Amino acid sequence: MDTNDTDPTSSRTAAGDTPEHENARQNVIAVDADDDPEGPVNRLDAHTGDGVRHRAFTTLVFDGDDNLLLAQRAPDKRLWDTHWDGTVASHPVEGQTQLEATRERLEEELGVTPDQYDDLRVTDKFEYKRYYFEDGLEWEVCSVLQCTLEDRTLDPDESEVAGVMWVPYERLHEHPKWYRQLRLCPWFEIAMRRDFADD
Repeated sequence: MDTNDTDPTSSRTAAGDTPEHENARQNVIAVDADDDPEGPVNRLDAHTGDGVRHRAFTTLVFDGDDNLLLAQRAPDKRLWDTHWDGTVASHPVEGQTQLEATRERLEEELGVTPDQYDDLRVTDKFEYKRYYFEDGLEWEVCSVLQCTLEDRTLDPDESEVAGVMWVPYERLHEHPKWYRQLRLCPWFEIAMRRDFADD
């Protein structure tokens, strides 16, 4: 997941990363199991070693026909590069709500502006922990947000998004073998499974 919170005072360099990796200059919000904040933590520290539980979100963007917009993570992402996400995922910064953070990332990553939707809402929250080979991990309390686009116009940022694809949401869930060529991000798979479990 991604965030734009920059902390120029941090200078950690992790093994296997390029010197002064971008993530080492950013913070995320450490949280307890109830999503209560415990203060900022270096983003690279939160995603390496044993990790640090932190606040995050994933957002599912639909059209009027219940198609879901999948976005492929750019190939230079440190974790889950080129995997397909639904639709954006990131970390809010201190003082920022999940709704504010989502609006920001939708516009920055996909060129989707608030006038294209009016129903952005939080629909779920869960904790998960997943490792990505030897490169790092995600340990997050992840809020799920959803919205419906009235205007499907997109302008993806290639540094963030390698590709986009509209897929029928129910069919994606019910027939995973049909989409097995798509490597899905774990937080999105969890969010989708929980969404249909509530039906």
